[in-house]
Amino acid sequence: MGFTSALVVEEIDGTFWKVREPLGYAGADEHFEVPVGFRTDFASVPRPVVWLIPRYGVYTRAAILHDYLLRSDQVSTVDADGLFRRALRECEVSLLRRWMMWTAVRFGSRLRGASAAALAVWTAVAVLSILFLLIPTVVVTVFLMLFWVIELLAWPLDRSRAHDRRKQVPRPEMRS
Repeated sequence: MGFTSALVVEEIDGTFWKVREPLGYAGADEHFEVPVGFRTDFASVPRPVVWLIPRYGVYTRAAILHDYLLRSDQVSTVDADGLFRRALRECEVSLLRRWMMWTAVRFGSRLRGASAAALAVWTAVAVLSILFLLIPTVVVTVFLMLFWVIELLAWPLDRSRAHDRRKQVPRPEMRS
């Protein structure tokens, strides 16, 4: 069980990538294959928490598989989320990080199809995660907003200097 091929991707732009070679995953009973050309953003992580869980890492293949399973409708959302958690374990993602990631994807799927036991586990992990992440997330968010304001204020200055530099470039001359 686990991934049966290496991940080969090509950058599309600053956010998205496409799969260049099929990415195979052998589950307990089924084999899944992310096809060539599948578009992904790797792990969809809110910007204020990328300090803890970056968009890519040892869990990248699991994130791509999860995205593919959700878009392909080959399995239910609950099963896609469960396969995601299993793939995270097989990629040797730490226990706490994989449960936090699973909690986030279950929240993203609005807990559809959750049993009472799964809902209880989800609630416990979610509460502990929120308590752990609250202060650093607020601090990071405030400083991201502050940086955005500073960039906004500096933008006109940068644009005017770029315009001045263009004036200094000599024009090419055609010699006969």
